[in-house]
Amino acid sequence: MSPHHRSSRAVVVLASLALLTAGVTACDPDAGETSGPPPVPRTLTEQKPHWTACSAPTTAQGGGDKPEKLPDRTTWQCGTVKVPLDYANPDGRTIDLALIRAKAAPAPGKERIGSLLFNFGGPGGSGVSTLPLIAGDDYMKLHKRYDLVSFDPRGVGDSAGVQCLDTKAMDARLAADSTPDHAAEEKTYTRGARAYARFCESKSGTVLKHVGTQQAARDMELMRQVLGDAKLNYFGISYGTQLGGVYAHLFPENVGRFVFDAVVDPTENVLASGLGQAKGFQGALRNFLKDCTKQDSCFFEGEDPAQGEKEVVALIERLDARPLPTEFKRPLTQNLALNGIAAALYGEESWPLLRGALAETGKGNGSTLLMFSDMLNGRAFEDGGYSNINAVNTAVNCADYKDRYTAADVHRHLPEFREASPVFGDWMAWGLLQCTGWPVEGHAPTVDVTADGAGPVLVIGNTGDPATPYEGAEKMADELGEGVGVRLTVDGEGHGTYGVDDCLTGLVDRYLLDGVVPKNGTICS
Repeated sequence: MSPHHRSSRAVVVLASLALLTAGVTACDPDAGETSGPPPVPRTLTEQKPHWTACSAPTTAQGGGDKPEKLPDRTTWQCGTVKVPLDYANPDGRTIDLALIRAKAAPAPGKERIGSLLFNFGGPGGSGVSTLPLIAGDDYMKLHKRYDLVSFDPRGVGDSAGVQCLDTKAMDARLAADSTPDHAAEEKTYTRGARAYARFCESKSGTVLKHVGTQQAARDMELMRQVLGDAKLNYFGISYGTQLGGVYAHLFPENVGRFVFDAVVDPTENVLASGLGQAKGFQGALRNFLKDCTKQDSCFFEGEDPAQGEKEVVALIERLDARPLPTEFKRPLTQNLALNGIAAALYGEESWPLLRGALAETGKGNGSTLLMFSDMLNGRAFEDGGYSNINAVNTAVNCADYKDRYTAADVHRHLPEFREASPVFGDWMAWGLLQCTGWPVEGHAPTVDVTADGAGPVLVIGNTGDPATPYEGAEKMADELGEGVGVRLTVDGEGHGTYGVDDCLTGLVDRYLLDGVVPKNGTICS
């Protein structure tokens, strides 16, 4: 797995979070041609989804219970839409994408606006399982005027899902040492990455070539037509901002009301993104440690946050040689602990749990950190099965990213990563090898999101976002183009702002519901 996490929406929905490095364009053989791929046949653009009552999410989608009705008693409906496997051959093989919706419930005197399509991040997060987890708390105002719609992007969950390893093998992979200290460990690490690629190719080789971001953006255009919307209204979070940016680039004339929250920097390559995230997570950790000193109890003594950082570094070093026991019959290894700490830094609401988890490790128990790591990795507590979030995360990243790194590259950049983060630096540096030996060639180092002529896109950056640092929102707004990107800033902590910050939430609601575009450069604090 890659240690560069980008998620769907803070810790409330950690089970659906994804593990992402920087974003780029997809491996689309037609992406560079001005003429584009051939038109999609009318049999696909004019299809009508058959909506039925939703079942419980499958293991690949993350598992869990059947979606509950919304507070206004609206029932969730599920369906599928057929899309070309290969847009270069749209008359050829098709795959089914899984969809979910809650039909709008307009108040008397109000009209339905249309569909509002969500992508919660990743790549790899299941929209079918995530939307019902969030909608009842955050999206009820929007539901009065919109059909709330989400989907499993191609390769994700039940949409021709990428498969690589079974549960036992996945447990071993995620527990393995991901910060090699000498040549023998480096050889084991790189050999493991190549073996993982071979497993994925053997189980999902046909799909791997066609799961890039541009293909997913073309899927959204087809969904717009199938759902009957003149323009696409869209809410993208984390990787969903990259996906939305690619859509806006490809189909600027079809951009309706667009919102990007927790924004990916489209100008960064994998290396720059990794360094940015190392700084971001280290900054979030230091903010957490400062807060810890103000609480009635903290896992370290004294009032100096630097002492807490030293203790976290010491914990990570100890775990490299001596994993901690847990109540789950799986030890907390160094890799799992780093993953768990990063997971808990996605939002301030999880800081009390992180304090307890780190105190627990001091007593020789790694259970809570392992739980955080499992949630981020898509491992179900009930049966131990994994969603396919890790598999598809690698598949999309490696279809998208042109750059391929070697162990020598990692060694060359290790000093920069260690300076950026004493805790996460080595881990994120070795994550550069995520695509080592991958069977699909990546397309480009960065993503083109220029969208001249598109409608306004709200681009929201949070100054304390560890996973998609604030600067990414500035770059996205600039790249979208003058008059397109509307920059909004939240001076706060965490990955994602809508539903967390009242000021920002109000601005977004007025835009989506009434078309009121906020002033560019507005700050919520």
